[in-house]
Amino acid sequence: MKGDLVYLQHILAMISRIENATAAGKASFLESPLHQDAVLRNLHTMTETTQRLSTDLRDAHPEIDWAALAAFRNVLVHDYLGIDIELVWTVVTQDVPGFKGKVMGLLDNLL
Repeated sequence: MKGDLVYLQHILAMISRIENATAAGKASFLESPLHQDAVLRNLHTMTETTQRLSTDLRDAHPEIDWAALAAFRNVLVHDYLGIDIELVWTVVTQDVPGFKGKVMGLLDNLL
């Protein structure tokens, strides 16, 4: 069984891939189905990985909205025809950076 440390590192790796796929900016992202697919896949993997973190870790950090992450994962997996790519851009630029900082803080506490 993998531990929280491995999962948190994996989440940061997914965030790095998202950052790389969106580095050219919004217009480039919106014009590129390849980059959109990459971001969606990495968001899916990232949110799925948050569900694998231990209950103890998640309970100790209620400042992270774990339920919202799980709900977003469900949208990515089950409502793929209804995904608003503009909203994905908003999530990537407004929510992911803050989440990255929180994950880095969790990692710092574990190391």
